[in-house]
Amino acid sequence: MLNEKQKLDTLMVLGIELNRIHDLDILLERVLTRARQFVNADAGSIYIREGSRLNFAHSQNATLQRRLPEGEKLIYSTFSVPVDQKSIAGYAAATGKMLSIPDVYQLAPTKSYHFDKKFDEASGYVTRSMLTIPLMSSKKDVLGILQIINAQDQENRIQAFTRTDEKVMLHFAGIASVALERAQMTRAMILRMIRMAEMRDPKETGAHVNRVAGFSLEIYEQWAKRRGIDRKEIDKTRDMLHMGAMLHDVGKVATSDLILKKPSPLSFEEYEIMKRHTIHGARLFSNLQSDYDEAAAIVALNHHEKWDGSGYPGHVDPMTGKPLTGHEPPSGGQMPGKKGEEIPIFGRIVAIADVFDALSSKRSYKEPWDEARSIEIISQGAGSHFDPELVEIFLNQLAFIRAIQARYTEKSN
Repeated sequence: MLNEKQKLDTLMVLGIELNRIHDLDILLERVLTRARQFVNADAGSIYIREGSRLNFAHSQNATLQRRLPEGEKLIYSTFSVPVDQKSIAGYAAATGKMLSIPDVYQLAPTKSYHFDKKFDEASGYVTRSMLTIPLMSSKKDVLGILQIINAQDQENRIQAFTRTDEKVMLHFAGIASVALERAQMTRAMILRMIRMAEMRDPKETGAHVNRVAGFSLEIYEQWAKRRGIDRKEIDKTRDMLHMGAMLHDVGKVATSDLILKKPSPLSFEEYEIMKRHTIHGARLFSNLQSDYDEAAAIVALNHHEKWDGSGYPGHVDPMTGKPLTGHEPPSGGQMPGKKGEEIPIFGRIVAIADVFDALSSKRSYKEPWDEARSIEIISQGAGSHFDPELVEIFLNQLAFIRAIQARYTEKSN
């Protein structure tokens, strides 16, 4: 539990910490973690405003987490609430005012807003104190709502949030809002690139790339934990991977519509041209300005490589498209793909995420496959198409995969 001096010291460096995070989803997770630490809160949620609704974006609950076996994570349902004065979060968004409630079960009936007990009844959790704070843009528009739940004393007994808590969290929300606004701008720029690719290839939707990125993070985190990688390094890498995974197929903007939108199977020559979207994508990020550019280039170049070496484009220089020295194909033969752990881990991860989502999604030439059939294809590809360890991890994380699918439907694009 932080004392007053620690809170002030932490606030001074909070902006620096949050502004190092570029991905929106990773930022929301960190904001909620830090907010709970500031006031020793047991749980909390973040909602992001989209038009007249608040979309549930991220949640944490230490009590419910402790009930799970070690290594497992909580799975939350996706939902939204209207921006109006009927719910607690909706009221804060509609009025722009912070609400501090000592006990949500003792709300006066004269209040326009009420507490929805459905989550408590379903989970067995008991919500008491709640602090609900609007996250405001530089133009004083509501970006979202930060809601922290069940303040605790030093013996972890539930108590009301204090006046000091309220003041500190108002400052916290101001700092977090700056980072949130910047991360939303970054996400918007990425989605513009995706929409540009979608104009060429209808398969490349915002929902598709968000699902691929979400799947990829779940696989990476479990892979990294198996190797004892430091939590700070995992968090930094997740930030980079999420953005890189979203841009995995952006190189298709350089591929002809005659190929991308051809209703019949591609000829050998057309398929060879199509395969070059990996090189075009990596080339877009060749002028490396940050770790994020490097991650995007790695994913774009390597997500069609296969574990057995039968993928593409192989060991090539993205700037020239020519084989690297020592990796030239045999005379008159095909360029061999990278094999096994020659394929960077980001490429191996996104390969599984991309194929699974393609199988599970509706396309112009097919209906979505059911989950059992899609899983069978992934399982059968272990050791040939896919890294077998990553397939095992993917199959172990199916509950989270389903939650990500529910969150990012085509309607949410």
